[in-house]
Amino acid sequence: MAEILLFHHAQGLTDGVRAFGDTLTDAGHVVHLPDLYDGHTFEELDDGMAYVRSMGFATVLERGRAAAEGLPNDLVYGGFSLGVMPAQLLAQTREGSRAALFLHGCVPVTEFGSSWPKAVPVQIHSMDGDPEFVDSGDIDAARELVESADDGELYLYPGDQHLFADSSLPSYDEAAAALLTERVLAFLDRVG
Repeated sequence: MAEILLFHHAQGLTDGVRAFGDTLTDAGHVVHLPDLYDGHTFEELDDGMAYVRSMGFATVLERGRAAAEGLPNDLVYGGFSLGVMPAQLLAQTREGSRAALFLHGCVPVTEFGSSWPKAVPVQIHSMDGDPEFVDSGDIDAARELVESADDGELYLYPGDQHLFADSSLPSYDEAAAALLTERVLAFLDRVG
């Protein structure tokens, strides 16, 4: 069993993010799903990003750090897209991190320190044609991170949807999301 701190994407804590958390809980894991937006959700990614820009990325990171307070250090830190930022910050900098799970995003490790902690396993998922992942350089950051970790996996799925694992969004891809979930559950069983 793993204990997971899972952060939502730029559209907020949607029903699809909650459903993903429920899937992990149903498999026997403990999942914490903090709401970094105080209840706000957005139909469109651009609207969610505008909200983030108005409050500042530093606020997202600080709210993520605050969500970890009072929880054990040996968590799996996970995030969907924007939520990868606080998850990666915590996985890289919080002593005793168990593992990291990044869906639809990755930032260069230099954002939060000089290197990835080699002993912290990491699993990253995205579509191979997702412009948010490929064109923004996340794919390069993901490859570098996976290469630097003792236990790193990068899974690329065919397609161009960004938030394909969120069942409440039009970008949802049932087949890709099912394979992602299977791989995530195997990873959590291994690191938990």
